[in-house]
Parts: sequence; structure tokens; C-alpha cells
Amino acid sequence: MNLPYLTDEAIQQFIESALKEDIGDGDHSSLGAIPENAQSSALLKIKGDGILAGVELANKIFLAVDPDLKVTNHLKDGDSVKFGDIGLIVQGKAISILSSERLVLNCMQRMSGIATKTRNLVNMISHTKARLLDTRKTTPNARIIEKWAVAIGGGQNHRFGLYDMVMLKDNHNDFAGGITASINSTREYLAKNNLSLKIEVETRTLEEVKEVMAVGGVNVIMLDNFELDKLREAVELIGENYETEASGGITEDTIKDIAETGVNYISVGALTHSYTSLDISLKAG
Repeated sequence: MNLPYLTDEAIQQFIESALKEDIGDGDHSSLGAIPENAQSSALLKIKGDGILAGVELANKIFLAVDPDLKVTNHLKDGDSVKFGDIGLIVQGKAISILSSERLVLNCMQRMSGIATKTRNLVNMISHTKARLLDTRKTTPNARIIEKWAVAIGGGQNHRFGLYDMVMLKDNHNDFAGGITASINSTREYLAKNNLSLKIEVETRTLEEVKEVMAVGGVNVIMLDNFELDKLREAVELIGENYETEASGGITEDTIKDIAETGVNYISVGALTHSYTSLDISLKAG
């Protein structure tokens, strides 16, 4: 899985920050109740149907808390799961298992919910050339795991942040004095700063699509909140000259028809802001 943002350093930074937030100066519940060297084991129990995500991350969390914990994976990221499945077994110091528990579950429940929603939508458009994209509508400081979950579910990651791609949205274009001015200024800026970044431009009407095509120098034309007939017209007008992305309020009820217009990409912010977490627990066993 080619995910440039998913480096060992980035994952460790996320885990360290999350553990510091949760444990602080000590897991006093576990330290107070459990003998220091007590050994135990726990099962990761799946309590719903969906796509499992976060197994690899869970392994890293357990080992970050205690390198002596032993994790045996029964399932892997991307596997279809059902109620009653066992995802993994962790063995070692009981205190270490308890200190890891909530972070593992918080991550896996959310990641699995995102992966499940993503897989459902991917399956709905699999008969077309359209590819499902996520957005920047993610939880602050948790973008890395949310976009990772989208990829596990079979979707594609859009830009990770503001730095790795240019996207000229309606406000950029309006503030710049129009689409033409926005594109020309951006191209000058990239050349001046020796930056090689793809440029995507948001359009709201067929007239704006025509304006982008007249100016040129971009890679992707976003078709935002286009009615279905206008979307088909825009895709036909653009042809193979630029890649196209449909966006704006796309749901399970509309995504199939949108994909069948011939767009290259469909972006859905709901993948990372309106999913249902998969019910998962970690129980002694």
C-alpha cells in the first residue's frame, strides 16, 4: 500500500501523543488494582459485521506500551468480519494490556467503521472507472489513521494536507478575482518557488468549466454539486483533456448514477466524518 504519509516516524508520533493524552502520569486504576508483575491475556472480540482496520496499528500500540507484550493476530487489515470473530490475542503484563486497551479500541473501532463505509461505496461503483476519494474533513491530529482506514477499505487518498497538492476552491477563486486570475497566479507562484504540485480547480457551472479549459495549465477539474444531467454534459465537454472529480453531498443513493457519468474520481467527505464505528471489545481470556 503506497501511502507516503504513513511512515514509521509519523505512526510513532501519533501513538506517543495519544498515549500521553490518555495515560498522563500513570494508569492509576491499573497500577492500584493489579499486582505489578501479574500476567494475563485478552481477546479482541468483534461484535458487528464489517471490514476490520487498525490491526497493524494495534500491534504497534501494544508494543509501544510494553515491548514484552506478545500479540497473535487472527485477522488482518481489510478482512471481512462478523459478530463473534476474534481479531487478535495479546499476552503479557496485565497492567500493560489495560493501559493499551482504550487507545487500541478507539483506533480500531473508528478505523473499521471508516473502512466498512468505504468498502460499501467502492463496491457500489466497482463496475465503473470512477475511484472513490476521501477529503481533508478529518479529525484534527487523527488524519493519519482515518486516511489509512480509507485505503484499507479500498478507497484512494486525496491530498493529505494543504502542502502536497494545489486545490483552488470557490473561496480561492472568488478571493483571487476569478478562476483565470487564480490559476495564473498559482502557476506563477509554483514556478517562482520551484514547486512541482498538481493543480485542481473547483467549478460550479459549465461556464466555469469552459473558463478553466480556456486557461489550461491544470490537472483536475472538480465538478462541485452539479446536477446529474449537467455533470454528464461537463464530463463529455472535458473529455480526456483533464481528469474529473465529482463532489458535494454524495450519498449511497446517488453515487452509482454519478459514477456512471464517466467521472474519474468521486470525493466523499462522509467517509471520515459520518461513519458508524464498528463495535469491538478487548476482554480477558
